Amino acid sequence: MLNEPALECLATTEVIGQYKDMVYSIALTHTRNRHDAEDVFQEVFLTYHRKSPVFADPERRKAWLITTTLNCAKQNTMSSWRRKVVPIREDIVDETPGDDLVGHDFRFRTDEQDQLFRALRELPEKYRTVLHLFYFEDLSIADMATILNIETGTIRVQLSRARASMREKLKGDHFDE
Repeated sequence: MLNEPALECLATTEVIGQYKDMVYSIALTHTRNRHDAEDVFQEVFLTYHRKSPVFADPERRKAWLITTTLNCAKQNTMSSWRRKVVPIREDIVDETPGDDLVGHDFRFRTDEQDQLFRALRELPEKYRTVLHLFYFEDLSIADMATILNIETGTIRVQLSRARASMREKLKGDHFDE
């Protein structure tokens, strides 16, 4: 029979297994950097393990994880350390620009997916957030409004503007209608 800490660890492992892709993709969308996304990922699940929150249903757990991921990503990008860091000149680094966005082990299935992701990361954060939650996490506008703590009308406007911006960024590529 497992003791209580072992059961908590097992439960956390199951939650990580179920939500790891969602948390990582939200973190990557917001940090625009694989290493920072990994830091956010670890922070989210460490917080989950430490707090051991209890939820009435899986949708509340998912909402908590999304909110925590967004907050951790925001803290990561707003940290004083990041503002004081001087970027390394690209001519010094052997990698091509943008390689840090996704890991070397991560590949999009198609060039179109790669183009979509690159266009998405160029959007302002509020547009990236609503597009990601709507299309990748299949959240309704009402659910997004609850999680982000903003009005449904604002979500609709941001979603519309984000779509228009993506259409403009992808115009001329093989995404034309």
